[in-house]
Amino acid sequence: MPDGVWRIGDRATFEALRRSSARARAGPLSVAHVPPAPGERRRRVAYAVGRPVGSAVVRNRARRRLRAVMAELARSGRLPAGAYLVSARPGVAQLPFEELVATLGDLVERASAAQAGTR
Repeated sequence: MPDGVWRIGDRATFEALRRSSARARAGPLSVAHVPPAPGERRRRVAYAVGRPVGSAVVRNRARRRLRAVMAELARSGRLPAGAYLVSARPGVAQLPFEELVATLGDLVERASAAQAGTR
């Protein structure tokens, strides 16, 4: 996968993300985090962009932009290993790319720190 960012495909990870208390939210974005299994170094990400965000074209564009941001965070070393669920709400399509990078970077940091604090 590009830049070490993998997709989440197994139900157990989605269930763990649903139960996770390591969450951060700002504006139209939220991030849930589950730490990696021992020895796991992959960064796995899933995206939830629902119909209220807009038409299929708008949702797909938003998802592509979110994937690009997470790849950028991974390249810059700002995306720790683990599983992430990035959820978008209406308004995400209007955010400039630089603001998406800054906001998601902060959310990833906060969610990861929240998880580390609960161990």
